[in-house]
Amino acid sequence: MTSTSTAGKGDRTREAILARGVDVACRVGLGGLTIGDLAAGSGLSKSGLYAHFGSKEALQLAVLDAAAQEFGDVVVVPALRAPRGEARVLALLEGWLACGRLRLPGGCLFVKASTELDEQPGPVRDRLAERHRELVRSIARVFAGGITEGQFRTDADPYQFATDLYGVMLVYYHAHRLLADPQAEERARVAVAALLDAARPGADRPAAPRHEAPRHEVPAGADR
Repeated sequence: MTSTSTAGKGDRTREAILARGVDVACRVGLGGLTIGDLAAGSGLSKSGLYAHFGSKEALQLAVLDAAAQEFGDVVVVPALRAPRGEARVLALLEGWLACGRLRLPGGCLFVKASTELDEQPGPVRDRLAERHRELVRSIARVFAGGITEGQFRTDADPYQFATDLYGVMLVYYHAHRLLADPQAEERARVAVAALLDAARPGADRPAAPRHEAPRHEVPAGADR
């Protein structure tokens, strides 16, 4: 066996472990994720799995990164194929709704981990917070594309819109998963439609005006 094929097998094994880790953490939380349980479920020895990550904290960080990758692949990247502006915002919304509807573990983990870790300072909480900020920046960039296209007010604040849309989606997960509200998706669509209406030029109730972005949310190529 060549070193390349050995490395390829190792990468596949790690990917399989992380996929299971995201699924397990979505159900029991990152704190409930253990190398022992994950090893048993993956058909590996504890020492074999430990060799991939080295510690529980490293495993949790890797699982968060894997969840972010899954969410990006399923929701964000497909949305970027839509025309810039409102169509792209709506594509992002529909992909996100489908992610919740299908209970894809990547998106669900981020919602659950937010409440699990918000009072637990440390590297895992820091990584989760940065992943959330990345998503806000992505939403803001998508919205900013609509300003460039002339579809939204030039003084509309992309970060305010991103925060509002994020809030709608958190409520959607709560309504869909915990409350089993059959109207959860439609309510989310109505809420986002109101946000878009407020952002249009000449809106009766205009969106919040642009203000300086938080230091950790410096836009990069916001309208590309």
